[in-house]
Amino acid sequence: MQNINAIFKKEFRSYFNSAIAYIFITFFLGITSWLFFRTFFISGQAEMRGFFGIMPWIYLFFIPAVTMKLWAEEKKIGTAEILMTLPIRDYEVVLGKFLASFGLLTVTAIFSFGIPISVMYLGNPDVGTLVCGYLGLLLMGGAYLAIGLFASTLTENQIVAFILGITTCFVLLIIGEDIVLFSSPDWLYPIFSYLGLGAHYSSILRGVIDSRDIIYYLTIIGFFLYLSTLSVESQKWR
Repeated sequence: MQNINAIFKKEFRSYFNSAIAYIFITFFLGITSWLFFRTFFISGQAEMRGFFGIMPWIYLFFIPAVTMKLWAEEKKIGTAEILMTLPIRDYEVVLGKFLASFGLLTVTAIFSFGIPISVMYLGNPDVGTLVCGYLGLLLMGGAYLAIGLFASTLTENQIVAFILGITTCFVLLIIGEDIVLFSSPDWLYPIFSYLGLGAHYSSILRGVIDSRDIIYYLTIIGFFLYLSTLSVESQKWR
């Protein structure tokens, strides 16, 4: 735990010691607030379905932009080799980097609390739905981060890592959408339906926390962190 904590602190500080965190938070809140409030007053309903509904697509571009540097930058500037010689296990480095990016995502989510507070001031939204919505945001965001981190371990080019992260997240996002399910063979329907990132997120947004959705996201996070660890280990052997 000590090594994981050290990596976490180093990576988390690096976000705020540079402009990355401030740019990410500012643009994220600015775009999401604009997209939400431009239709909020037209609908005349005090709810945040519009806000939560656009988040899978906002995440699709914002989160890979955060994770693309996590390992690709280490390899490009040559610090990955130094890191591998330290008495730190590979999984500790991967977990520390993941938790740092998840910490940035959590801080961003906290700063977005101004939106539900405004909605609650203007009406009486279902608090339970808001809580489930933010839980879904963190779980889905964690899955995106794990995928983006894995993409970053595959290359030293941050742009390539960014594109790989977006592509993988996009495939897992749409694979459970109706347009894909209706055109897939019957034997693939239950598999695609379960694998879809968006399908489980939509389930949480209904206001009911199902253990199957929680297990799904934790499994996706664990699986891609495991792949990241294997990727780092393979580079060490090479």
